[in-house]
Amino acid sequence: MPGAKGIPIYHAMPDFIRLVPFIAVLAAAAAPAHADELANLINAWRAAPGDCDGRPAAAAGPLAVEPALSRIRIGPGTFLESALRNAGYEAAHAEAITVTGPPDARAAMEVIGQTYCRTLRAAAFTAIGTAHIGNEWQVVLAQPVVIPPLPDWPDAGQDILALVNAARARPRTCGTQAFGPAGPLKWNPLLGQAALAHSTDMAQKHYFNHKQPDGSLPADRATAAGYRWVRVGENIASGQRTVDEAVASWLDSPGHCANIMNPAFTEMGAAYAINPQNRNRTAYWTQVFGAPR
Repeated sequence: MPGAKGIPIYHAMPDFIRLVPFIAVLAAAAAPAHADELANLINAWRAAPGDCDGRPAAAAGPLAVEPALSRIRIGPGTFLESALRNAGYEAAHAEAITVTGPPDARAAMEVIGQTYCRTLRAAAFTAIGTAHIGNEWQVVLAQPVVIPPLPDWPDAGQDILALVNAARARPRTCGTQAFGPAGPLKWNPLLGQAALAHSTDMAQKHYFNHKQPDGSLPADRATAAGYRWVRVGENIASGQRTVDEAVASWLDSPGHCANIMNPAFTEMGAAYAINPQNRNRTAYWTQVFGAPR
């Protein structure tokens, strides 16, 4: 790798920031018999709930039937949060209802409607899964996590650049290290390509590291992209849903923050990649800093 005496080939990369995605492992399947019928009865009840706890109840919109929620099995000692995670379902809010004894879906609906009317008509829920196991009826109501769409990676890279330059414009303390304002970074398309290559490699091969499986490091990737440099640095992150979250996670980490505020860097490229086969749509973010030769 090229370099010059007294000038580091690249700065030591800081510890990474990562949000660990849920692992999609399906829970034991519950018998589907009459399950859709119960979900349909609940949606019909939400459309015209009548009274709830002795008071007139407002109508609520229909719930989408979610197969993953129907596969969940809530047994003794089971935490709903864990069951959702094991089913690969990310919920912002969820509740489970279980009743034992009703012989059919209509009888189950009568019991559930009387006892859990407030929960059934809650506008906070948009999805439902029902199951019939033995003499037990189970209903899981949920509000899924909404994953906002990301812009194309070049636009996301430019958004990262704008946020980073806004951060560099003010004094900042990264851990215990104080930095004064630094000049704005310029976008470099070669560093952008190096960032995209690393994000894509991590997303496709499902790893999280500055070092690729073939042994290449940030400086190697910048060189391979055609960038002639005297200094290179890199930040990576995984699991953040938006550009703002990615940059905020770096600024909250002393090592990553130090890279952002380092006045020796004058150029930057950034990108993200998502493996389309990843059901959680986990984004891998890479930010590459450089000082050109």
